[in-house]
Amino acid sequence: MQSSVSRTSRRWLVGLLILLIVAGVSWWLWPASAKKDQNAQPAGHTSRTGAMRPGFGGSTLPVPVLVAEVTRGDFPIYYKALGTVTALNTINVRSRVAGELVKVYFKEGHMVKAGELLAEIDPRSYQNALLQAEGTLLQNQAQLKNAQVDVQRYRGLYAEDSIAKQTLDTAEALVSQYQGTVKTNQAAVNDAKLNLEFTKIRAPISGRVGLRQLDVGNLVAANDTTALVVITQTEPIVVSFTLPENNLALVLERYRSGAKLPVQAWDRGDQKELASGVLSSIDNQIDVTTGTLKFKALFENRDQALFPNQFVNVRLLADTLKGVILAPTAALQYGTNGSFVYAMDGDKKVKIRTLKLGATDGDLTVVKEGLEPGDRVVLEGTDRLREGSLVEVVSNSSEVPTSAAGQLQGGPDADADPSAAKAQGTGKGKAGE
Repeated sequence: MQSSVSRTSRRWLVGLLILLIVAGVSWWLWPASAKKDQNAQPAGHTSRTGAMRPGFGGSTLPVPVLVAEVTRGDFPIYYKALGTVTALNTINVRSRVAGELVKVYFKEGHMVKAGELLAEIDPRSYQNALLQAEGTLLQNQAQLKNAQVDVQRYRGLYAEDSIAKQTLDTAEALVSQYQGTVKTNQAAVNDAKLNLEFTKIRAPISGRVGLRQLDVGNLVAANDTTALVVITQTEPIVVSFTLPENNLALVLERYRSGAKLPVQAWDRGDQKELASGVLSSIDNQIDVTTGTLKFKALFENRDQALFPNQFVNVRLLADTLKGVILAPTAALQYGTNGSFVYAMDGDKKVKIRTLKLGATDGDLTVVKEGLEPGDRVVLEGTDRLREGSLVEVVSNSSEVPTSAAGQLQGGPDADADPSAAKAQGTGKGKAGE
């Protein structure tokens, strides 16, 4: 029992001795490690003596910035939407008589004029039908003429009391019968002429013809479901688009006043203007499923820049604000207290200006309150600014020294004051109305 207690005591003593050795070694190495950390301390932090080193927050060097001037001018308000180009008229050209297609005169994809001959159906059977109708008409006209001569003769005999009144009445009735027959025959002749004319298929409107859907030699039925060709009227042409109901008040007010609202059609990439026109018509009810109202804009399209069923970006000029204050959108900052900019306070310092913003087009934003024409605002280099910061205005990024390039274009420093960033904000974006 005593031997077991003795072994346990020795183990505790050995462990305590090891701990003392480790503590002594750590104490011995501690000053060297602290000195190494002190020598590697980054710029912008205080040393053990309390002196501030150069860097963010404590630097006395001015921050290089790019600035732009606030101006006064007219600001157009555009409403943008996705539109579809629609032909003013679309005609499916079909034959009105049956027969064999013997000739096609148009060229696919070309422009045609109203009344221009497009194709021809074999006319021979319709020519024969016309001859037959004309022959029947001549026959009945001869019978009518003979009946009229008989009536004249019977009237003379009746005046001499040589024939009965019934004989005269019968002759007069026969004349009326032949007159009706002649009119029926004349209608048959006119119908045969019309069918013969229908064998020549002509363009009902001016426009562009599409691809031919029937070839020569095909038997065509009257009013066949398969059209010979499709004609679309492209001069002028319309673009259909929709606008949300919260944008309608201004547009409807100006439209009902008789103002012609300009409309622009841009390509799918929104890089090139294809055509310009005017708002021509509006729908009579809002779509309850989408909350939008349909509009149509009319374009002359003389250069054929717009094509039916083409998708375009529509810009409707709803109004133009006259003489408003305009600031570059790139200069706008957003924080917990709203929108603001860094404005030049003299030539060397900046100050924060809180703003009340209006409409924007992405490049310029209307400033309702906070700036005046001629004020200069910071475009680039805002990440290292705060109220009263010293700045150096440069005209472009190439003038910035290499050592300060990161201050102009880089993001916030890892050692930046988080409370200042939270209070002032660092984001950029478009301003709403």
